[in-house]
Parts: sequence; structure tokens; C-alpha cells
Amino acid sequence: MISQRFSIGPADAEIAMLQWGESGKPPALLVHGTGFVADVWDEVARELASTYTVYALDRRGHGASHKPGTYHFLDFADDICRVIDALDLRDVYGIGHSAGATDLLLGAKRLPGRLKRLFVMEPTVMDPGAARSGGLDDEAVARVQGALRRQVEFDSFDAVFNRYRAAPAFADWTETSLRAYVRHGFEPLDDGRVRLCCTPEIESAMLRPIYEAMTQVYVGDARGNPFASLAEIDCPVRVATAAKSGPIYWEMARRAVSLIPHVSTLTFEGAGHCVAQEVPAAVVEAVREFAK
Repeated sequence: MISQRFSIGPADAEIAMLQWGESGKPPALLVHGTGFVADVWDEVARELASTYTVYALDRRGHGASHKPGTYHFLDFADDICRVIDALDLRDVYGIGHSAGATDLLLGAKRLPGRLKRLFVMEPTVMDPGAARSGGLDDEAVARVQGALRRQVEFDSFDAVFNRYRAAPAFADWTETSLRAYVRHGFEPLDDGRVRLCCTPEIESAMLRPIYEAMTQVYVGDARGNPFASLAEIDCPVRVATAAKSGPIYWEMARRAVSLIPHVSTLTFEGAGHCVAQEVPAAVVEAVREFAK
């Protein structure tokens, strides 16, 4: 099955989109995590397209989407609302990973009644009732700044693939998922080399609010802290964790479960944080089971 590419929004604020399957079926909207692109959902989307019209987006700052420089949680949630409104989607099955899962959770409050159910894998969540004062500690700052050391340019797509294939973070990804990320997370240059679309500077800017939420110090921007709105989500939500990820992801999932009214849980055994790229068949099965 060949996915279709299109975009929504004006030229200076485009959101790049993918669609799998024919229009007219119930819509499913897939949202990737920080650093990735819509294409990393390909193996999941192809299977779901027999039942759903499947959409995925490049989140702002990623892939072919706009890169405006503002990367607070509500900026991403606003983009979710723009997509749903532009495509006039109703009864959406939202499926998200990590910070992309957070986009859907925060978007649900802003578009009441438009999301039918949410399947969220290890969302980034803070508990606003347990917020701490002060900013990031030195360890968190070092992790945010560590993104600035990522290699930006490579000799070719194959060179990227070979480097990432050997990296622990991608060791358990399927070859299809990793090749999709490499092919669409990098852009070709005139000299034949390739360059990362989500630059280290962009990724670092995105990671700061994420680490602030992780460590319970996120205060938001002029719009305030949005996480209290999770208590107002009116559709069923399944919060999934992965047995091989890490304690901070399990902790943030526990926070989500404590805040969301109509919530259930699931753990993927034998998988890490990027579960949809490691065991896509298990994700498809779990997504379908939650829809029953």
C-alpha cells in the first residue's frame, strides 16, 4: 500500500501529512515522538488501513513540517487541532507515542467530542498538583544540551542507516521503521550528502519543556500549565507502557493514569520505549483490541 503525502496550512506554517487507505472509513490519527517523522508509523498504519483512514503528521520542527521556534506543549496540541479541523475529522481514534501522545491528550480538551478514543504510549506528563519550584537541575540541563552534539550531516542515507543500526537506541527497531526514519528524517543536499531535518538546535528546544515536565518543574508560557486539563478528557484512554523502557516513563504513565477519568492501562512485554517501531504487530493488535 502506497501512502499519500499532502500538507495543510499556509506556506509559512505547513504541517506535512501522510494518509494510508481510502477516505470514508473511520479516521485514525497517529502522532510520533520527539525527533522522528510520520513515516515511522508505516508498519502500524498499513495494517490499520484495512479498517481506518489512517493519517499521520510530521510534528512541528520535524520532517517537512514548519519549524517556527516555539515548542511548548500547547503549540503541538494546537497543531493537532489544526489537523483535525482542516480535515474535518470526527470520532477520531488518536494513537500517539511519547510527546506525540501528549499532543493528543492536550488536544482532546481543546476539541471536545472530536476524539472517540486515545491509545497513548508512554506520554510525557507532569502532575500539576505536585509541581516543584526551581528550574532544571544540572543533570537535566546536560541532557537537554546533549542534543546539540548530534551529528547533523552524513555522506548518504546509507551512511545514516549504518550508523543508527549500530546505535543502542535503534538496536531493536525493525529495518522497515529505521529505513523510513532515515529516508524522511533527513533531507538530501546539493552535494549529495544528507542533513537532519530536526536539527540539534530544534531538538534541544523541544527537550527543555519535556525535561521540565519529567522533573515536575514545567510552568508553561503565558497560557499557563496545561496538564490539569487531562482531568477533563471525555473519551476513553488507554495508557500503555513498555517493560524494557525506563522508570521515568513508567512514572509519567502513572501520573497520566491518576489524572485521566476514563482510563485503562497496558504493558508491552519485551519492548522498549519506541514500541511501535520495535513490535509493530503487537501495537496493531493492542490498538484493535482497545477499539472493541
